[in-house]
Amino acid sequence: MMKTGTITKISGPLVVASDMKEANMFDVVRVSDKGLIGEIIEMHEDRASIQVYEETSGLKTGEKVFSTGEPLSVELGPGLIGSIFDGIQRPLVEIMKQCGNNLERGVDVPSLNREKLWVFEPCLEAGERVSGGDIIGTIQETGIISHKIMIPPDLSGIIKEISGGTCTVEDIVAIILDEKGVEHGVGVMQKWPVRKGRPYKRKLSPDMPLLTGQRVVDALFPIAKGGVAAIPGPFGSGKTVTQHQLAKWADADIVVYIGCGERGNEMTDVLNEFPELIDPHTGKSLMERTVLIANTSDMPVAAREASIYTGITIAEYFRDMGYNVALMADSTSRWAEALREMSGRLEEMPGEEGYPAYLGSRLAQFYERAGRVISLGKDSREGTLSVIGAVSPAGGDISEPVSQATLRIVKVFWGLDSSLAYKRHFPAINWLTSYSLYAGSLGKWFNENVNSEWTELRTQIMRLLSDEAELDEMVKLVGMDALSASDRLKMEAARSIREDFLHQLAFHEVDTYTSADKQYLMMKLVCSFYKEALEALEKGAEINGIVKLPVREAIGRFKYIPEAETADAFESVYAQLKEQLGVCVKGEDD
Repeated sequence: MMKTGTITKISGPLVVASDMKEANMFDVVRVSDKGLIGEIIEMHEDRASIQVYEETSGLKTGEKVFSTGEPLSVELGPGLIGSIFDGIQRPLVEIMKQCGNNLERGVDVPSLNREKLWVFEPCLEAGERVSGGDIIGTIQETGIISHKIMIPPDLSGIIKEISGGTCTVEDIVAIILDEKGVEHGVGVMQKWPVRKGRPYKRKLSPDMPLLTGQRVVDALFPIAKGGVAAIPGPFGSGKTVTQHQLAKWADADIVVYIGCGERGNEMTDVLNEFPELIDPHTGKSLMERTVLIANTSDMPVAAREASIYTGITIAEYFRDMGYNVALMADSTSRWAEALREMSGRLEEMPGEEGYPAYLGSRLAQFYERAGRVISLGKDSREGTLSVIGAVSPAGGDISEPVSQATLRIVKVFWGLDSSLAYKRHFPAINWLTSYSLYAGSLGKWFNENVNSEWTELRTQIMRLLSDEAELDEMVKLVGMDALSASDRLKMEAARSIREDFLHQLAFHEVDTYTSADKQYLMMKLVCSFYKEALEALEKGAEINGIVKLPVREAIGRFKYIPEAETADAFESVYAQLKEQLGVCVKGEDD
């Protein structure tokens, strides 16, 4: 039975209600006869401060508040993949069918379709003993995702009944007899409170890379499966396009994309693009492994705060099935702004720049839910959840609180640079300020699985880029002609790395994605140019002749060669390089 209270104060999305002594923190409430969804975020005796996830205009003091007695939870079951939800898991497509293009207040549509039929195939039989996390059967949700029906984490016992066949998400497919002889129905769908992380057996160290097909990421600043990364950058530097690229091409079984407070047109790009894109790993539509959560800047600000937790709870659910999940949050700055607004309305003591004092701990609680884990259940499934959060600091100043709090938590920093973006160098990730704390441990994986030279080539590239930055300061003072031949060659090799390797076109059908094998060949080419040219210089070749070699154009065009042709093309370009440098040296001897 719903507990009722009375509205005594309204301040934007914050509503204060009295007579709520029987309610609990984080209970979901329905506000007024309009049925607006809210959540209790603070309690003082019998007064509850409620964060309302819908527009509160028109509310009056004296109206009733109804507590459901349950925390804000998401529905977990078949039908998640390919769906578009708002910040509190309302299905936007279903709402549009009922209400049109405008989201009406108080609309109550179940998150998962109650009428759609699924085929449940049991993998266990009656009489078998099960515990939390055990898989009892599967449902083929899309062409590539097999949805595993799991025993709830807090339940164990013996299967009394289990039945296969067609079912809806509300159907009970198994009955479990616990230790006390009490029967429990296991349904196709589970509910889970969003602010509580889903349990697992143990966490493992992340030591496999999340391959993204983006060269500056995979080669220089890799992220591990189960790792956490941040992409801070000013307006126009390419945060959203970078996250779109990672969502499209990352080596993950499931992608959860959260549009948290970003512009509506950017989310529209995702909704228009993703269904048309073919996943390079499966050959199927990208939407067959994607969950979208859209809470754009024109939607209620309070729901931004919930959208992050909604997304990561869905991601944890698929992780528990044994999948590799990648979650993109665009952007955590908008989430932090929602925290700041609610904190101000609660009259809490502000911290730096008005953000609440608990900003850092809330960010840490969110990012700490990532990881590589052994799931509950007797089969010891391994699943990973990688979290990549964009940060949008005002004016691109990463000394502001959200960026700094994020950097204290994450292990990969892809710092976007507006000066690179203005030069049309994309992705505009600054190779001098970015870092990855996973690079050392992942280097072993690349050496064993791609090529034993990977770490050596990466080190050489980073050294050349670092040396170029130092030489560039000298060139600005005394000019290029004052440099020695070897330093000029170093500058040319670094330019080749920047333009031929790091620069990548997101909208080119070949260059948009580069496999690890092709990345190795590209690194090998640009590093071989430097190594072979340095030897040619020592044998007397002129630097001007080396700079103008025709093969440099072939090295630059290598990125546009389709994957299937790269091995032959590499041999051809490398042979041209050796031949043309040989001519340079021979010409000098003559």
